[in-house]
Amino acid sequence: MLDKKKFYINGKWVDPVNPKDFQVINPSTEEVCALISLGSPEDTNAAVKSARNSFETWKEVSKNERIKLLEKLLEIYNARWDQMTDAISTELGCPKDWCSANQTASGAGHIEDFIKRLKDFNFEPGFDKGSVNHIVYEPIGVCGLITPWNWPINQIALKVIPALATGCTMILKPSEIAPLSGMLFAEMIHDAGFPPGVFNLVNGDGVGVGTDLSGHPDVDMVSFTGSTRAGKLITKNAAETIKRVCLELGGKGGNIVFADSYPDAVRDGIRNIMSNSGQSCDAPTRMLVEKSIYERAVKEAADEANKIKVDLASKAGEHIGPVISKTQFDKIQSLIKSGIKEGATLVAGGPDKPEDLKKGYFIKPTVFTDVNNNMRIAKEEIFGPVLSIIPFENEEDAIKITNDTEYGLGNYLQTEDKEKAKRVSKKLRSGIVYVNHKPADSGTPFGGYRQSGNGREGGTWGLHEYLEVKTITEWKN
Repeated sequence: MLDKKKFYINGKWVDPVNPKDFQVINPSTEEVCALISLGSPEDTNAAVKSARNSFETWKEVSKNERIKLLEKLLEIYNARWDQMTDAISTELGCPKDWCSANQTASGAGHIEDFIKRLKDFNFEPGFDKGSVNHIVYEPIGVCGLITPWNWPINQIALKVIPALATGCTMILKPSEIAPLSGMLFAEMIHDAGFPPGVFNLVNGDGVGVGTDLSGHPDVDMVSFTGSTRAGKLITKNAAETIKRVCLELGGKGGNIVFADSYPDAVRDGIRNIMSNSGQSCDAPTRMLVEKSIYERAVKEAADEANKIKVDLASKAGEHIGPVISKTQFDKIQSLIKSGIKEGATLVAGGPDKPEDLKKGYFIKPTVFTDVNNNMRIAKEEIFGPVLSIIPFENEEDAIKITNDTEYGLGNYLQTEDKEKAKRVSKKLRSGIVYVNHKPADSGTPFGGYRQSGNGREGGTWGLHEYLEVKTITEWKN
């Protein structure tokens, strides 16, 4: 068992002021893999003070110097790639091969892309041609960064790197149930040579450190990724201090499969939803299938789901691992049972654990058919390997069903008709539409509409989230 009870504050690993032990559970084994401490208001205050004190000097560091430090960080990250994979695999239950190629790779990809964007970014652009006015971008200040457990280093990189790039200082609170990757990242930050106080890390839960950060008068901005419920609480808590709040929240993505989709569209959709054990906020958990191919699609979906293996995170090969915790396991089981009770047809998986995996939070890849949008499994974010298949009549019907949700993060669309793809994509109310399962390029913005949050992460848009905009008249070059 790892002893990870220290916090990283002002360039040093320090003991908590008021120790409060918390057990980190390996979801594959249900055994304690690490012991951390949950921070107190005193710990948060110390971290915020450190970030505040360092801000005035860090914001004056040149763009070139910040680039050099980020390049050094990327070098260290790549050198410790396997350690990061081990950390995420242990805390999340993510199979190592998939974890390395996706989870760990996402962190490196974001660091690399933000370096590219920073090199091209102009912090002091002019205004109109012939105008003596100038626009100046300045760092917003001290940032509270609260990250989730499902894509830990992905979200850490999407927040920490643009904050560093723009001259902000910060306090990172990783998820308390998946803190190991964040603590390893703090070691990398230290080894890269970032000045003391620029980056700080305090472990804790949402009720404790999360609340302390979002309401702190010396924190200028909070960036949060997590549940919509928690996002609402953070927004309310931050309102008193009028700080900027950026939110990336839940989702209930629709995947529209038209009759003219490419041959493997349904099978690719199954593999997409089941990857990371269904624990992705933009997972396409509702598959909408045109009625003319509905029967065929159901058979393909069931067949593909039954092919997906479930096994320990530590094993090599292609399979999915457990879900993160007993709390998540119980929630998913409850929703699976509600689908059965409400009359949906179970064609793959179900509420029982895989026969040979009695220990660990393992859930069978599960597929429901004969689902309508009024059922709990179609309305609520399940965050597990569970898919609902819904039939639709025509294009208009598909759009209506897809948009019939309080969320608006990611939707999916399968058709070989390019004009139809453009037409339908524009009518879907979400921050991103994946056409024919094509991934988004590095540097494109990510975020949602409605209950899925506000603001955007990634690329130049991600840099702007951490900047204030100032107009200066009579600027003289």
